Amino acid sequence: MDKLKCPSFFKCRGKEKVTASSENFHVDENDENQDRGNWSKKSDYLLSMVGYAVGLGNVWRFPYLTYNNGGGAFLIPYAIMLALAGLPLFFLECSLGQFASLGPVSVWRILPLFQGVGITMVLISIFVTIYYNVIIAYSLYYMFASFQSELPWKNCSYWADKNCSRSPIVTHCNVNITKEIIQVNKSWIDTNNLTCINGSEIYQPGQLPSEQYWNKVALQRSSGMDETGEIVWYLALCLLLAWLIVGAALFKGIKSSGKVVYFTAIFPYVVLLILLIRGATLEGASKGISYYIGAQSNFTKLREAEVWKDAATQIFYSLSVAWGGLVALSSYNKFNNNCFSDAIVVCLTNCLTSVFAGFAIFSILGHMAHISGKEVSQVVKSGFDLAFIAYPEALAQLPGGPFWSILFFFMLLTLGLDSQFASIGGNRFIADIEMMIGAKRCIFWLWWRACWFVITPILLIAILIWSLVKFQRPDYAKIPYPDWGVALGWCMIIFCIIWIPIMAVIKIIQAKGNIFQRIVSCCRPASNWGPYLERHRGERYKDMVDPKKETDHEIPTVSGRGKPE
Repeated sequence: MDKLKCPSFFKCRGKEKVTASSENFHVDENDENQDRGNWSKKSDYLLSMVGYAVGLGNVWRFPYLTYNNGGGAFLIPYAIMLALAGLPLFFLECSLGQFASLGPVSVWRILPLFQGVGITMVLISIFVTIYYNVIIAYSLYYMFASFQSELPWKNCSYWADKNCSRSPIVTHCNVNITKEIIQVNKSWIDTNNLTCINGSEIYQPGQLPSEQYWNKVALQRSSGMDETGEIVWYLALCLLLAWLIVGAALFKGIKSSGKVVYFTAIFPYVVLLILLIRGATLEGASKGISYYIGAQSNFTKLREAEVWKDAATQIFYSLSVAWGGLVALSSYNKFNNNCFSDAIVVCLTNCLTSVFAGFAIFSILGHMAHISGKEVSQVVKSGFDLAFIAYPEALAQLPGGPFWSILFFFMLLTLGLDSQFASIGGNRFIADIEMMIGAKRCIFWLWWRACWFVITPILLIAILIWSLVKFQRPDYAKIPYPDWGVALGWCMIIFCIIWIPIMAVIKIIQAKGNIFQRIVSCCRPASNWGPYLERHRGERYKDMVDPKKETDHEIPTVSGRGKPE
């Protein structure tokens, strides 16, 4: 039906006739919310949430942390942190977004004093988006480079130096010169056509072809952050392509991204299953699995505080809580969607994916250790080193290496894209949640109250303090970051969180009364907080101001629904 509307971002000189479809191109006539739209199907939402939560951290961070923190024993603190911190925060964010049908900034109408938290969420998502798209660009480059009969990093090629070798390199040895035994440099021996005395060789580890390819060809890495180097044109093109892919997938908002995730969320599981089956058939696979979660499990590690901190940070990292994406995705749900069961399903899927990915990764790394004659601990890596050095090296040793390489890097691409798509309260809120999912017994809320009000905040504060106490200067490839690089990192952090006190001060200044009254008024929901659609407001929110009106600057009322319940 046609209706009159003046776009809010223009000053209208007259009424303009527009259609609902032109007003918002991702809204269908069957959507419950005709202003913002809804997910076409429940499966669209669930797959988008799984795709957002399940990312690169599940593949390249969790397996390494498990190995490094006691193997199977690490699953104990991991499960505890999921129950005490990860799941409660995940459920809370999903409930907030679904109840108000608002994004991560506007949803803080529930507590105007902390609206700066929403701005911080958005800024963090921006930084993470930039970082993630760089990884997607690397994955695209490696995927394109794999379309060859032989992987380019399989052997030391024209780009390699004398240190390129899969086996240890002889640096010095003893030789017999005029009946005198002396130790000399191996290069001098080769130049003079001499031979080392057996057993006198001194070795140093060589650099894998995949490592030199990553540094010299893919990155063309400079000596440090002080030397920027030249623009690598093929990586720049891959980065441009990465942004174009993300933009194309999000062109029509949730209507397009909700369909794309049917592929991007499911495909990684297919690849991981294929890699697990292939890896399990390789020699040495059982040794890798044993190091991951078998006989090498070390329960004494549970006494170390660092293990518990790693478990908590991995939960937050993999579930993507506090980045704003969960609020944004959930805001497109229908009002009476059961967000509680959704939170359980997505969190369990995420954590089981991490464990599953570990088996696929370590079976291949076990084979890599077997053929190189090394211990698994010598080939296990994390982050970029796992994704672009250790795993490409292992894939290069497999029959049909290019095929497995294309699958692996396409999987990294889809994992990154999934997470990209989504990045672009108290007692009173418990009653709000019951308006959506129905009334629950007191015993049901006992656990969530304990987590939201006591356990989770204490855990987060403890982790923050521990991280600050244990902070060490970051490095890359054993090269420490310069002072200006560390300062830049702290500036990025401050730039994100500074909006929390800034917005708190602004809200207090805008309020009326003495300082105590102003703070109290800013700790109550704004007058336009509540369900987005009028038919869902009921008696509880019957006096609510239209949420489409920006009235966050107004002082929340202290009567009616504003009273503590």
